[in-house]
Amino acid sequence: MKMKSLIYGFVLSSLLGSSAVYADQNDKLELLKPGELIVATEGTDPPYSMRGPDGKIGGLEIAVMSEVAKRLHLKLVPVVTKWDSILIGLRANKFDMSMAAIDITPERQKSVVYADAWIESGGRIMAPANTDIKSPDDLKGKTIGAQVSSTYAKLAIAHGANLKNYSDITSAVQDMINHNIDGVINDSISNAYLINHNHLPFVQVPGYLSQVQKGFTFAKGKPHLVAAVNKALADMKKDGTYAKVTSAIIGFDPAPKDPVRTLPQ
Repeated sequence: MKMKSLIYGFVLSSLLGSSAVYADQNDKLELLKPGELIVATEGTDPPYSMRGPDGKIGGLEIAVMSEVAKRLHLKLVPVVTKWDSILIGLRANKFDMSMAAIDITPERQKSVVYADAWIESGGRIMAPANTDIKSPDDLKGKTIGAQVSSTYAKLAIAHGANLKNYSDITSAVQDMINHNIDGVINDSISNAYLINHNHLPFVQVPGYLSQVQKGFTFAKGKPHLVAAVNKALADMKKDGTYAKVTSAIIGFDPAPKDPVRTLPQ
């Protein structure tokens, strides 16, 4: 009986000790609510963020960030937010971070903090299979769709296209199905998923307009949270978890070989 009491006491003290460690860690992570990781996502950008048949948010962002939250012993709380409101909400401290696949650019690095890049892709033109757009040089004078406030919208203008902005990429694709635009500039991984998963009569035009790395974003002033997320991502890549969860969705590991690192705060 005495031995059982000793064992029970040891187990209880170990559990309490672990709880204290996690509670102390949470205090240091600059979280809006202890024990929760409140994260912005768009919900209409497959395969990064999308709703499944059950209505729940899934995709690459959720797959990766769910594992990050698990390793930080936090409950992941996704908040569906319009694309052009994500960075605004982040700076207003409405979320702990954003898991949206946002291109890392010097301009954005001035206003938000990026975690180490978690994925690499690029901008490509998606167009009907019978398109006469054969390369980015053929964009001049064409009506091209892109997501509002995205780097792709700027690329369309830079190549002489008539830009049509959309709040989400799904709306742009639907407009192209309806023959209202000549093409869409979007992330190449997203394009491939949309075409293959939905059996769309579209192609990706040869040639990249840009090649970029994407990162999770934070408001400035959260160095401990950024460091914790970076460590979780690095550990996931090292132990093979990152490759496993991303390959299950898109068939390959999109991790950058030389990721852009977090700038000193």
